[in-house]
Amino acid sequence: MTGDASAITSPIAPEPLRRGNLFLVGLPGAGKSTLGRQLARRLHKRFVDTDAVLEDRLGVSIPTIFEIEGEVAFRDREQGVLTELTASEGIVLSTGGGVVIRAHNRALLQQNGTIMYLHATPRALLERVRHARHRPLLQTGDPLARLTELYAERDPLYRQIADHVVASDRGEVLRFARVFVA
Repeated sequence: MTGDASAITSPIAPEPLRRGNLFLVGLPGAGKSTLGRQLARRLHKRFVDTDAVLEDRLGVSIPTIFEIEGEVAFRDREQGVLTELTASEGIVLSTGGGVVIRAHNRALLQQNGTIMYLHATPRALLERVRHARHRPLLQTGDPLARLTELYAERDPLYRQIADHVVASDRGEVLRFARVFVA
């Protein structure tokens, strides 16, 4: 179903995960970390969050990395961690929202796992993240406008690599997870 630019998918038959991996992509607030933990439990896989790995290794928060090093340096670090993590097997991986910006990252994801795009509209995302202070790209006077920009930029990239596009609603994601087999 790669490249389907419109629909939210509804699989019928069981589907094996490539290399036993499920990679979650989507905008900030889509639920990649929260739903990823639940999916990992349900699928009996190890949950990994690229942002958490970066924070643990560097000893500082993502906003601090952005502030000190800038977005380009952050993306370089993110790519290094992604390269390492996508070489794993048997994981559910929550990626940072901007991981799809780089073609190299998109290729890594496509080659090493099954990709689920957790889709939500900018307005729905704003409701989820409006009080969050740990999202550097949304620290702006008009976070809805910023989310709308990010959506316009990234939604086509998410869809381009996604094996499945699923509404980022807990019930939908967990229902959908029933089709995956190790």
